[in-house]
Amino acid sequence: MKKLSIIAILSAGAFIVSCSDVKRKPSNVYMPDMAYSRAYESYAERDSLVFTTDESQSDAKIFYNNKPVAGTIARGEELPFPIAKDATGDTVNYVASKAVKSPLDSIGNKDLAEAERLYLINCGICHGKNLDGNGPLWKDGSGPYPAAPKNLIADPIVSVMPEGQMFYSVTYGKNLMGSYASQLSRKQRWMVIRYIKTKQAEAKKPAAETAAK
Repeated sequence: MKKLSIIAILSAGAFIVSCSDVKRKPSNVYMPDMAYSRAYESYAERDSLVFTTDESQSDAKIFYNNKPVAGTIARGEELPFPIAKDATGDTVNYVASKAVKSPLDSIGNKDLAEAERLYLINCGICHGKNLDGNGPLWKDGSGPYPAAPKNLIADPIVSVMPEGQMFYSVTYGKNLMGSYASQLSRKQRWMVIRYIKTKQAEAKKPAAETAAK
């Protein structure tokens, strides 16, 4: 009985101590940036790497751009594109992108149907469902867009543009067309380009057959 009383008293003491509001602050912290993490403020300017527990530097800026380290690939981002965006006024990388081959040599009917769907959602509004440049924004000149988008079938430049250069344009934007890197994953961009190339090849078949006769 005495043992049970002793055990009960010790247990109660331990419980009371553990629930006390005594604040414990270690004298040395091995990794202060992890022990005292600072939340990232949305849209705040961050231009210097600073980790501190000093309250006097509470307004110190933290660098964070959510991009993978150079030379690495972010999780879920397959099919890396080795060409960086050109600096303003430069076209070296744009020209170099001609040599990049599509990782999708061919796609099945299911993927082709998905690529068509992605094209109609993201590209058709400008380039038209028939790839003729007559989308709702142009609409034979009566739409709100001031200039006709490129005819992906008949335009002498775009109709023979290499896949790599087309991917560069879709990824970084070109002239009046903005980047679609945030709307489409790399694989989806390559799929849409494969769909466009398929349609371009189909459009050239009648002319080739006529020439052969």
